[in-house]
Amino acid sequence: MKKTLISISLLGLDYGQLNAEIKKLEPFADWFHVDVMDGNFVPNLSIGALVAKWIKTKKPLDCHLMITNPHKYLEDYAKAGARSITIHAEASKHLSNDIDKIKALGCKAGVALNPETPVSKISPVLSKLDMVLIMTVHPGFGGQKFMPEPLEKIRWLREHYPNLDIGIDGGIDDKTAPLAVEAGANVFGIGSYVTAAKDPKKAVEKLRKAIQ
Repeated sequence: MKKTLISISLLGLDYGQLNAEIKKLEPFADWFHVDVMDGNFVPNLSIGALVAKWIKTKKPLDCHLMITNPHKYLEDYAKAGARSITIHAEASKHLSNDIDKIKALGCKAGVALNPETPVSKISPVLSKLDMVLIMTVHPGFGGQKFMPEPLEKIRWLREHYPNLDIGIDGGIDDKTAPLAVEAGANVFGIGSYVTAAKDPKKAVEKLRKAIQ
């Protein structure tokens, strides 16, 4: 069984005091999830590599690039401190080449799939990947309702690639996370459930109990 990891999204934090907010959450996170949006691939804007490089944390950063032409920016995020870089299958023009470049930069390589995108889209590159990130919302905004249909993709991936990290992103809380565990996910992208909670520590403790 793959180790269960909680990856806390920075999307809902106060960017005016980002490192102070990260420091509060650091004891409860296994990773931090950096949502990068360009206002093109998704209808929203967020931080870029120029901001990401100032993030101060001892926890690994997974930079989730929800952007067009991700190949142009891979080196920027590697230099900014990304431990892993996750790109979208729908946005990459040369997915295999982009994965090779991520690895050559010394980062782990992940590919994200939107809710409607089948696993067959990434069949040729699955053996190269460190992680597949299954979106259970349409990317672009936090706080969306969990979509259960993509869980079938997680089940297939876990059956056929038992050693792969399989992440899930969107609408994850203590009620939906057990569904993802049952399907085979082991990396949980958590946003507003923790960052908007009055007591983030209790929220994470409740979540960890739910996924045990």
